[in-house]
Amino acid sequence: MGAVSPTASAAVDSGWLARLDRGLGWLVEVPAALLVLADIVVLFAGVVSRYVLHAPLLWSDELASILFLWLAMLGSVVALRRGEHMRMTALVAKASPSRRALLEAVATAACLAFLVLVVWPAWEYASDEAAITTPALEISNLWRAAALPTGIMLMGVFAKLRLWRLAGARTALQALLIVAAIVAVFWLLGPLFKGLGRLNLLVFFVGVAGACVFAGIPIGFGFGLATFGYLALSTTTPLPVIVGRMDEGMSHLILLAVPLFVFLGLLIEMTGMARAMIAFLAALLGHVKGGLSYVLVGAMYLVSGISGSKAADMAAIAPALFPEMKARGAKPGDLVALLAATGAQTETVPPSLVLITIGSVTGISIAALFTGGLLPAVVLGAMLCAVVWRRYRHEDLSRVQRTPKAQVARLFLIALPALALPFVIRAAVVQGVATATEVSTLGIAYSVLAGLLVYRQFPWRRLAPMLVETASLSGAILLIIGTATAMAWGLTQSGFSRQLAQFMAAMPGGASGFLAISIVAFVVLGSVLEGIPAIVLFGPLLFPIARQLGIHDVHYAMVVILSMGLGLFAPPLGVGYYAACAIGRVNPDEGMGPIVGYLLALLLGTVVVAFVPWISIGFL
Repeated sequence: MGAVSPTASAAVDSGWLARLDRGLGWLVEVPAALLVLADIVVLFAGVVSRYVLHAPLLWSDELASILFLWLAMLGSVVALRRGEHMRMTALVAKASPSRRALLEAVATAACLAFLVLVVWPAWEYASDEAAITTPALEISNLWRAAALPTGIMLMGVFAKLRLWRLAGARTALQALLIVAAIVAVFWLLGPLFKGLGRLNLLVFFVGVAGACVFAGIPIGFGFGLATFGYLALSTTTPLPVIVGRMDEGMSHLILLAVPLFVFLGLLIEMTGMARAMIAFLAALLGHVKGGLSYVLVGAMYLVSGISGSKAADMAAIAPALFPEMKARGAKPGDLVALLAATGAQTETVPPSLVLITIGSVTGISIAALFTGGLLPAVVLGAMLCAVVWRRYRHEDLSRVQRTPKAQVARLFLIALPALALPFVIRAAVVQGVATATEVSTLGIAYSVLAGLLVYRQFPWRRLAPMLVETASLSGAILLIIGTATAMAWGLTQSGFSRQLAQFMAAMPGGASGFLAISIVAFVVLGSVLEGIPAIVLFGPLLFPIARQLGIHDVHYAMVVILSMGLGLFAPPLGVGYYAACAIGRVNPDEGMGPIVGYLLALLLGTVVVAFVPWISIGFL
């Protein structure tokens, strides 16, 4: 994160602290890489055993879940050591060099403060889980829950090493004193917070969380500090609850698709599949202004929903398209902005676990939701393409020659195995060969075979760094999701959800007013809640109100999902935006400006879907 002068930094890095950091880093990176590989093997074995041998492995999902939580925590450790947790540095970057070094050190000290505060609750939570026996493997759940305190302690060790190694003793001490003073002030004001009631939601979830984000503290740790402060200082909730909610958020089995699709994206690039696909697409659309941006919108539509996670969808597409788009002059900020926008655009594309969840909690036909979800995403995609056209209409293509048709056909044949991958993945889900979580392993197996047999490109030496990179990126994403889930639980326990439902039901304007306030409310909710937990919380409350006002269930479902997707991918609080930045390896600051136009296009598309019901229900 931060650094002192280059000379001083180099002097510190060459010392025993740097050697200790490298040694301990190796001891964490190797298990993290092996955990990625183990999860791939376990899930793939489950698919083969069930579909080919007709002898399901009853323990495969349970073992994968245990390994996944360890992967999430060790991946978070690797990300902290490598400085890869997502954060916003717009304000920090404007400070003078000396002040910037202090602010960087404060950000690291704040991470350390959260880890110190939560380590004992994590240990208590793991101890409580020791009494539970897992149903399939019949082992103590401590084997799984121990990942939380272990990961937290290891992150604490690397936070200390990073602080002293990169900031220097004096700056590190100043940062620790500043953070300790802030924590002490909040602790002393504890009695005051207990009397503020629901105003604490603004103090902690808006004030503290926002201040952490803008101060350059990594997003996951900022959310964690806000949630811990709210629960510890304004409620009587036992503190292990925050760890339990983080566990719930990070270990949801559908999220296992995140590291697997991250690895699949890296594999597609390594085997030459991405190069073949991009060569064909560039030949086909290279002469069109903004051509590959249109490809990104269409590609996200094709693969969306197959993994149950927008982060996984983006991870499957970005590594294949970004390098060529950058080579053609696209700015990283523009790319990550469009990637995040397409994540919001495709929330209704089936088979989507958000659609399945909303059907299960509200009683709406899932088949009807699948049918109704296709066209709304097309409308939003058209809006995004309009922005792409406007931004790239003056693109200079004078040096770009149109590829002959014969060459395009030849490149198509070469790229066919790569282009077929999204269809293979979707077919595997639709035909029931694999679940939305398992299907990424089929994609990995397909890519390995294509690399070895078709493209003849498979440098084995790159596998280990790819596995470590997968663990780091996944850990950074999953820690944000875990702390955001804890924040969502705190909002729910405050009674905010029921109060919101009552407020929305009392709004004037009938059905139109209810749809308008629903869009606003779910954009806000989407910025702090993951889609599935939010649907579970608010769906049963709001859908009966919509029915009473004569709004079709499927129509309202589309409005809710699109609005929440818009909030989920909107900075500064939208978790999905930072996931897109992590996947694209782009600083969040760079995408802040470019994404505004895309967000306005998405909002306009959502309004069109809301007030033209036929788009959602015309084909039912």
